[in-house]
Amino acid sequence: MNIKFDPNNIVIKRCMSGMSMEDSGNVEDATKVFHQAWREAKDDYDKFIAAYHLARIQKNTPDKLKWMEISLQSALNIDDDNVKSAYPTLYLNIAECYEKLCDSENAQRNYELSTIYNVGPIDEGPFYHGTKADLQVGDLLTAGEISNYKPELKMNHIYFTANANGAGLAAALAKGQGRERVYIIQPTGKFEHDPNVTDKKFPGNLTRSYRSQEPLRIIGEETEWAKLTTPERREWREKVAENKGEIIN
Repeated sequence: MNIKFDPNNIVIKRCMSGMSMEDSGNVEDATKVFHQAWREAKDDYDKFIAAYHLARIQKNTPDKLKWMEISLQSALNIDDDNVKSAYPTLYLNIAECYEKLCDSENAQRNYELSTIYNVGPIDEGPFYHGTKADLQVGDLLTAGEISNYKPELKMNHIYFTANANGAGLAAALAKGQGRERVYIIQPTGKFEHDPNVTDKKFPGNLTRSYRSQEPLRIIGEETEWAKLTTPERREWREKVAENKGEIIN
């Protein structure tokens, strides 16, 4: 089972809105939005995400522990390979709560579980890479290209995703004048969670974004993905231009 991360999911949209409020210093309204996300949660996936953000914003350790354990239990109920990428983060947060509460036994147990689940990607794909380059089956995509987001940065890894729509977004933002293309790829070596998205806004790697220092082999081309409208493309380019964050390279 692999649940696809959907940015149009109402709970995800609520949490993104709440995080923006947090960034602006409006913690009170952010808290209200996270509670609204919790009330609107329809299944364990929604509850896992909403509870995590409610946990993050708690000032009281017992309250943080309560919401973090709700998030973990919801994630465990799903039993989804992709959601398992969040287990190490959830167990670690729970362990830290128990440590603050001077419960060393439960703290140690959760620290151990965090380590056990921190095993790297277990995603089996299919995997995609978005670009404007005209390539053929059998061609290799390699690291060393200039970043689409930081023109002064030469990338040490080649990036890909198990989400065709995410690859389509990368294609829309890619440099060049060719048409947007999403290639089906096969990693030729080890790969890791993309640290630029993992445990940033959401726990784990829910967007199924990865990177490798080894080449990616093109094995086909995907033709069906959610293509951006012109206004959406312009909005994304503005977001990229405004983003001053560092890229972990």
